[in-house]
Amino acid sequence: MAFVDYYQALGITKSATDKDIKAAYRKMARKHHPDLNPNDKDAQKKFQEINEANEVLSDPEKRKKYDQHGKDWKHADQFQGARQSQQRQQQQSWGQQDFGGEDYSDFFSSMFGKGKQRQTNFKGQDFNAEVRLNLRDVYISQKQTLTVNGKNIRLTIPAGIENGQTIKITGHGGAGMQGGAAGDLYIKFAIANDPEFKRVGNDLNKTVEIDLESAVLGNEITVDTMSGKVKLKVNPETQNGTKVKLKGKGFPVYKKETLFGDLYITYFVKIPTGLTEKQKELFKQIFEPGI
Repeated sequence: MAFVDYYQALGITKSATDKDIKAAYRKMARKHHPDLNPNDKDAQKKFQEINEANEVLSDPEKRKKYDQHGKDWKHADQFQGARQSQQRQQQQSWGQQDFGGEDYSDFFSSMFGKGKQRQTNFKGQDFNAEVRLNLRDVYISQKQTLTVNGKNIRLTIPAGIENGQTIKITGHGGAGMQGGAAGDLYIKFAIANDPEFKRVGNDLNKTVEIDLESAVLGNEITVDTMSGKVKLKVNPETQNGTKVKLKGKGFPVYKKETLFGDLYITYFVKIPTGLTEKQKELFKQIFEPGI
């Protein structure tokens, strides 16, 4: 896995201020945003690198560790702990002549290459990526190929995944050190709203417009759902804002594709406009007392 220089990714130097980092991130993010570069894998890769760089450099503590340890910045605490342990062992063994004895620390030996050879393994860096999808994209399971640091990763996105949900792909992060395991890849999903359906958990909400005649006298209408068209009976004297439930016509439950939420239809009664004088007169007659 290639090392990404965070400063180079944002086009700044190590002397950059927090304000410089923020400005550079906004400029680069706009330039390489996937929505402005559809089907451009290089732009997607660059956008992920930019987000990763901003996440680290905009955090003073993470930036300090990155400046000190580079690509191994996530292991800074482990390095510091190893260094302190090394110093303690050095003090304890000061003046001892036989460094190969049983009292010599295995850990201290591994740091200096003496005595018993035991390495300290370090897990690789975890990576973070974001996938943007539409609501209809996650109504059914689908396969996608992501490019993370130049490496293609094919994964199945289960139906019903939620906006903001993160999944972990084990072993697809940075390479480990000294025989340590590779890091993991964390993928966060950003699910865009749908203009027709509003998702609430596993349920869907939709507004359906009906004419005044259907609301007053009743009618049979055809309604679009995410799984296809259905016929729906509108009862006579249906009021504006009336809700009806279509059981099992909502969103699939995550990793349980045979289970679905419900679809809630809200009726919006459309009042006719542009009436002729005769039509207005007829309405007056309808609403006259005693009629």
